[in-house]
Amino acid sequence: MKTFNDFGLNEQVIKALNNMGFEEATPIQEQSVPLGLQGQDLIGQAHTGTGKTAAFGIPMVETFKVEQEQIQGIVLTPTRELAIQVAEELNKIGQYKGIHTLPIYGGQDILRQIRALKNKPHIIVGTPGRLMDHMRRKTVRLQQVKMVVLDEADEMLNMGFIEDIETILTEVPEERQTLLFSATMPGPILALARRFMRNPEVIRIAGRQVTVANTVQSYIYVEERQKFDVFCRLLDIQAPDRSIVFGRTKRRVDELFEALSKRGYSAEALHGDLTQSKRDLVMRRFKEGTIEVLVATDVAARGLDISDVTHIYNFDIPQDAEGYVHRIGRTGRAGKTGTAITFVTPREMHHLRVIENMTRGKIARIPAPTIKDAIEGQQRLVADKLLLIVESGDTSNYKGLAENLLEENDAVTLLSAALKLLTKKTDHTPVTLTEERPFRTRQDKSRKPKPGGYSKSGGGGRKGYARTGGGQPSRGKSRFGGSFKQEKRA
Repeated sequence: MKTFNDFGLNEQVIKALNNMGFEEATPIQEQSVPLGLQGQDLIGQAHTGTGKTAAFGIPMVETFKVEQEQIQGIVLTPTRELAIQVAEELNKIGQYKGIHTLPIYGGQDILRQIRALKNKPHIIVGTPGRLMDHMRRKTVRLQQVKMVVLDEADEMLNMGFIEDIETILTEVPEERQTLLFSATMPGPILALARRFMRNPEVIRIAGRQVTVANTVQSYIYVEERQKFDVFCRLLDIQAPDRSIVFGRTKRRVDELFEALSKRGYSAEALHGDLTQSKRDLVMRRFKEGTIEVLVATDVAARGLDISDVTHIYNFDIPQDAEGYVHRIGRTGRAGKTGTAITFVTPREMHHLRVIENMTRGKIARIPAPTIKDAIEGQQRLVADKLLLIVESGDTSNYKGLAENLLEENDAVTLLSAALKLLTKKTDHTPVTLTEERPFRTRQDKSRKPKPGGYSKSGGGGRKGYARTGGGQPSRGKSRFGGSFKQEKRA
């Protein structure tokens, strides 16, 4: 395994990486960084948590010139959360060299972004739709761009950004370096690479990266109408310090959040319809630990950098293996053990087997907890808390009162009453959730846009940009010089 000193990096970059706690390069970094420094186009197939940001961020910071106060690199991401996270990491890598990165994304005041652009950042990290808004306003000019990164390209495809990406790529100089990172390589992504990349090297991280080693994975076979009660019992038994529950749709997330709140759980919802200020508030409260359960859609949780998540609950089974890995990758980090539990209805058993085959792992079935299990679980938790207080020895202020109570009551009866008082009562507040249909195949979700149409991220036509569905960019053909090079594996 290589260290970052082996790459011949600038001392200022090495200092930043050391401050970030980086020691040895991950497999994707070990292979991507040297190619990036050489100016080579590359395709990296890797999942969340493999160190992709540093894999392209280090070559960017190392090769860009501080004195050239123009946009030298752009990174396209599927979500605002990922844009913020990537920009934060790039700013850390570039802090001593003086390479500055600015995130731009929808949901934030565009005038605020325009003011920030006047500070002349070297790198822009943005969502495709908002970057095109700035291109239309001419507040972002891409004539000096040397490097373009497409991060989580398959997710951008699924979200309908493919046409926006094509338009952006036609606006940057032809003599650029292009780096594409994606968990999967569906046909449209490979076609995009052929049109806009020059003989890219292909790097694939081997199967050992597919699943999360530190996460205990299991599933519960349950009818749709019983899901919520079973979920509440799990929360009562496991009492997670910090957990994320994934719902299939925004409607599902809202209904789950409202239902959990009715039953007295500390929860918040996170999905794409929330304002940016609300999303920031939710994430701050979750990171601070003031809420226990974050209810989220896949898109909203994409790229979230949250440590100490102890439990992942898939209230709705993920669409595919990639989605499953992304979800459970939110826990079991930094050497800590995590728990991931998936609810599977009878109609979804085949879907679960497909995920098992794709991830090359068996997901164990566990029984659905009963009401009795939930009550006993709550009692154990209270007993454990009492024993912790006993071990701490911080009870001197209560001994006098305890002695008085023991004069009139026997110890077992008194302790039983204390346990009853402290044990959370099972809440049976009626809750009704709208049933969600099982997912169709991935191909349905990734269907091609209608010829001549704009992608859904554009919000209608944009002046100055031709429709891309019916034609090919003229520069695309000249950039594809044959098949991809021999792929490298890690």
